Amino acid sequence: MSRRALAEKRPFLLLSFAAALAFYYLRFTPFPEGYLMLVKGAGVGLLAVYAFVRHSSPDAKLLGWALGAASLGDMAMVWDMQIGGMLFFLFHVLAMGVFLRNKRGQLTGSQSWVVGVTLLLTPVIAWLLPADRDAAWQVGLYGLALGGMASSAWASNFPRYRVGAGAMLFVASDLLIFADMGPLQGHFLPEYMVWPIYYLGMFLITTGVVQTLRKRDPELRVVS
Repeated sequence: MSRRALAEKRPFLLLSFAAALAFYYLRFTPFPEGYLMLVKGAGVGLLAVYAFVRHSSPDAKLLGWALGAASLGDMAMVWDMQIGGMLFFLFHVLAMGVFLRNKRGQLTGSQSWVVGVTLLLTPVIAWLLPADRDAAWQVGLYGLALGGMASSAWASNFPRYRVGAGAMLFVASDLLIFADMGPLQGHFLPEYMVWPIYYLGMFLITTGVVQTLRKRDPELRVVS
């Protein structure tokens, strides 16, 4: 799809991408923190708007609410990581609702293995990473929801190499954040890679779910 077609048919995706790109660069400048927080939230917030305006099904609406929680979480993380973490926990629970409502009928052996490993290892790895062992329990609890979201995405009947892969990218970005609390503290990798990996994951989840719903239920399309 050309840039012009993207701007005309999917303006919220284009605006979301622009906001995400702007945040990535502006955070290294003296840009006012209050405005930067809004730019950060707009990246995923506009993905939520895209979900709401492209399909009217309960699944699209639930995804929209989940993305809205994540957008608030992105902004809250600037001021309070615990509040941000609770909002992302809510995202995972709501997103799991979407994926569990659309379970794949039969998983192959390798697919079941990926689902099981993701569900079990994500909280364990999350728990092991922080140097502060008191904080590790909170991180591990959050990891349960993170692993549940990713494993249910992989086990859903949405396109695995878009929605499933997007969920795995989300896991990778969060594990980088937790690694920054431990073995990668002060390393350049989390600072430069967390945001693009996270945003790409959210973009893939959103477009994969919404476009699949539009193909399945064309009568519920909101915008052609």
